[in-house]
Amino acid sequence: MSGVKRVFVEKKKPYAVKAKELYDEITDYLGIKTVTGVRVLIRYDIENLSDDTYKKALTTVFSEPPVDDVYEMQFESGNDDYVFSVEYLPGQFDQRADSAEQCVKFFNENEIPVIKTATTYVISGTLTDEQKEKIKELCINPVDSREADSKIPDTLVTEFKVPADVIIFDGFKDMAEADLKELYDSLGLAMTFKDFIFIQEYFKNEEKRDPSMTEIRVLDTYWSDHCRHTTFATELKDVKFKDGFYRKPMEDTYKKYLSDRAEIYKGRKDKFVCLMDLALMAMKKLKAEGKLNDQEESDEINACSIVVPVTIDGKEEEWLLEELQKKNLQTKDVFFALILKSGLYILPFEKSGNINKIK
Repeated sequence: MSGVKRVFVEKKKPYAVKAKELYDEITDYLGIKTVTGVRVLIRYDIENLSDDTYKKALTTVFSEPPVDDVYEMQFESGNDDYVFSVEYLPGQFDQRADSAEQCVKFFNENEIPVIKTATTYVISGTLTDEQKEKIKELCINPVDSREADSKIPDTLVTEFKVPADVIIFDGFKDMAEADLKELYDSLGLAMTFKDFIFIQEYFKNEEKRDPSMTEIRVLDTYWSDHCRHTTFATELKDVKFKDGFYRKPMEDTYKKYLSDRAEIYKGRKDKFVCLMDLALMAMKKLKAEGKLNDQEESDEINACSIVVPVTIDGKEEEWLLEELQKKNLQTKDVFFALILKSGLYILPFEKSGNINKIK
């Protein structure tokens, strides 16, 4: 028999805000008018908790008696109700479960409970299979969640496998192009094959060794379209608009962009039409008109980048926040640099160690 206890907690009808919101979304947004009722319950699976602590936590940690109804192990629902539960994917942080575990420890600090949560939905009404799938798609974000099994598990303890050693691509730097292409295809990389060839030449001529899987994955991440903006920085030479409701406003906006860029870039031949330029043109126009005077400007376009003056070995240098981390500076040093640069504090911060002073 499983040692896992299961608890369902449901807001009483006057306080069931989430259930009402979901009902409105299903009937209005999805247009499913045959739904007659919606219930939302929080499901707790609990293990490694004594009966005494469990009883105390039932009406203090897991629920609030004035506003919640509590069901142990199972709850009643109609025979025709559509019931499913949603849980976080493995590896996703579950704030509710983590908070419950910490709160339960106040009753007995010697117990180390394991708690996992899910959200259970009960949909009443006549539904087709297609409508059920639409409701499920509305409730489940596949990026961080999945449908949960209704069966109570034997244990909640997760056993993690010891990871294998990092793969080294033996012979990478001397691979023939055909073999390199085969390896490239097998890895599912975001970078182009030309990028992959460039990496091979680098490791062959500069590093004089074979790369690891980690190195290839890191390069692929930072050479992806997301970081290099290859799509947004691609020159647009032939722009056409298809027929549709928004064709005229889109064409008018594009013509306004062309007019503004002709004014902003007058006499320049190094600028071309691209999505990145289109996105920034309004800002450049406002700046040219003197309406954008508090803009932060630097060669680094990352929104999280700031410049901080740092005294290193008796010499003051200007560093980007990312560069501070490359110097193996402590996290709190970087944090204070961020605070001081933002103007929240104006006093200098003295610090011994890698950073002598951050002004």
